[in-house]
Amino acid sequence: MPENLPTASGVFGDKPVLTFPDTPAPTGLGVQVLSRGEGELVVSGDDIEVNYYGQVWGGRMFDNSYDRGSSISFPIGVGAVIGGWDEGLVGQQVGSRVLLSIPPHLGYGDRGMPQAGIGGADTLVFVVDIKGTSTR
Repeated sequence: MPENLPTASGVFGDKPVLTFPDTPAPTGLGVQVLSRGEGELVVSGDDIEVNYYGQVWGGRMFDNSYDRGSSISFPIGVGAVIGGWDEGLVGQQVGSRVLLSIPPHLGYGDRGMPQAGIGGADTLVFVVDIKGTSTR
């Protein structure tokens, strides 16, 4: 696991603020459990309900669910979301707050996501609060 990950303020349920180290972004997937929940483990194929905050490494926030006041749900571990989410969230416990540092090849790849201001070489950082799961 890369050591040079950002720090995140707040606790589960609070919109975080990220502080980045003065080092380049890690080249691999970084996963850090900021606070461990006591719920069931997230299993590949589950529907997962989360709140999230996403920011480009050292740059600006591009999306978050906290400001909307509603969580999102999606299938996890089956290719429905970016690879960094599938790899980093499967095996975590419900109730956990997890920081993910996602290199481009596990994010949006070379194409990026221009409408969100994400370039093809951008490393993405997410703080994810895992609220629940359900079996599909």
